[in-house]
Amino acid sequence: MDNQLLRGLSVLVVEDEFLIAMDVEQVCRDSGAVDVRVIGQREALTAAALDAPTDVVILDVKLGGEHTLEFARLLASRGIPFIFATGYGDLGALRDEFPGVAVVGKPYATAAMVDALAAATLGRRGGLGDGG
Repeated sequence: MDNQLLRGLSVLVVEDEFLIAMDVEQVCRDSGAVDVRVIGQREALTAAALDAPTDVVILDVKLGGEHTLEFARLLASRGIPFIFATGYGDLGALRDEFPGVAVVGKPYATAAMVDALAAATLGRRGGLGDGG
């Protein structure tokens, strides 16, 4: 696996499990991300969360037991690439509403998560390996 697939990217991690969020943050940094921010509370999922540069988002389907679909809709409306992360199995409605968005299961498989993030940003970066 190319360990720099996220080179130069700013990643937003939306995850309410602290240890998982810290692990994902480190994986993103190890994969070349230059900035990784973490949001762990649903109340922080507002348009203001996107004031900082954000190239791609890892979005947990539920924070504190509540769906994050409204934030997913905001990301889609702004053209910000994202992937879903979930430990839940029933994803039919999610895939119907967001057909092109990758879903990575928990616990995370590191390579699958990084590959999904890199793929999500292809259109914005013009292809992998171009350095950003």
